[in-house]
Amino acid sequence: MLPPIHHRRYQALRKHLRAMRRAAGLTQAELGARLKVDQSHVSKVERGERYMDVLFYLDWSRACKLKPENTIADLIKAGA
Repeated sequence: MLPPIHHRRYQALRKHLRAMRRAAGLTQAELGARLKVDQSHVSKVERGERYMDVLFYLDWSRACKLKPENTIADLIKAGA
């Protein structure tokens, strides 16, 4: 069973995703273009209105020019 989307672990994930995007110097629209989704999709993920699956997480990391193996370690340290 999945934890609710507003669970503390998802809060850590959302904060982590937003931090990755901002550290890459990307707007939501720019990241969306790299991911081939619209800005509202990125916004909904960051606000907790959409779940993130592992494949989209990998794409998000790569779109921010980061290595997923490093970002996942950071996410674990953040409490997810």
